[in-house]
Amino acid sequence: MPVVPIGRSERTLQSLDSRSRGMSGNDTGRWTYDRWPSRPAAAAPTTAKERIFLLDREQLTSHLRSDDEYSIGIQIIDSSELAWKTNRPQVTDFFDPHQTKVARSIIDSIPEVAVLMFGGYRKAERNRLVLYPQMYLVESISNPVSVLEAKGNFKFQEISHRDCLGSILGTGIKRQKVGDLILTETGCQAVVAAELTDFLLSNWNQIHQTPVHVEEIDEGQINVEPERVKEIRATVPSMRLDAVASSGFGTSRTRMTRDIKAERLKVNWKAIKNPSHAVEEGDIISIRGRGRVVVEEVKGKTRKGRLSLLLKRLM
Repeated sequence: MPVVPIGRSERTLQSLDSRSRGMSGNDTGRWTYDRWPSRPAAAAPTTAKERIFLLDREQLTSHLRSDDEYSIGIQIIDSSELAWKTNRPQVTDFFDPHQTKVARSIIDSIPEVAVLMFGGYRKAERNRLVLYPQMYLVESISNPVSVLEAKGNFKFQEISHRDCLGSILGTGIKRQKVGDLILTETGCQAVVAAELTDFLLSNWNQIHQTPVHVEEIDEGQINVEPERVKEIRATVPSMRLDAVASSGFGTSRTRMTRDIKAERLKVNWKAIKNPSHAVEEGDIISIRGRGRVVVEEVKGKTRKGRLSLLLKRLM
């Protein structure tokens, strides 16, 4: 068999007739049974779905230049195949912006698979990717990250990002399981892999030799500056959640009611599923991925008997 060098690896090319490949003789070669020699051989696909979805690793990774990029590319290809074959979402570790860019360059070439990114907040640098089959019910995908806040007495000791990260890794957690870290006056907030939440709540107990109390918080409580604040003056028939939220987020009341019943809204970081829930001045309404709305002021009634509100949308 001829061996053809490509980049850092060599691939054994084996001629396969159309019958053994399970494809027509004039196919484009996108799907193939060929495998990299360094990877263990897998059993030949037995179902029609498996025969269709075998990705060409050479073609999909040909633009990658380093070993690290190639490793990420293969990971994404494997996860894509598994998501398609099992019809279940597959979750990566946290990727930095460059790693995310590499992963997206692979995913964008696989139309059968889509991706969601989770980093705890909109501008997160480190994100986990969830790969799922097209037509999969996105609403059923669980958030693979959680946010922990560590509080301690740091009035006389300044801590750094490195101190916080070191204290987490000191519990035995690997770096790729930790997302962004945000320093606060009393400690820090950490975005972590959701499956490690309980472990860290039990074992992360100090930062730079200072005892800390760790608790899980809502993503909306992450201490980051909002991108911008939009002031909204609106009138509503009542202080029902569906009425106030639809005005704040600029969507129809019908759609907002549907989102509330699906428990996509939170009031003061608590999920609410009753559209008639009474909202009060000072309440914070949040929807994941769409920011927050603060009920800044209830100004009173208009001549027509509606309530006049001053809302602030944090985006």
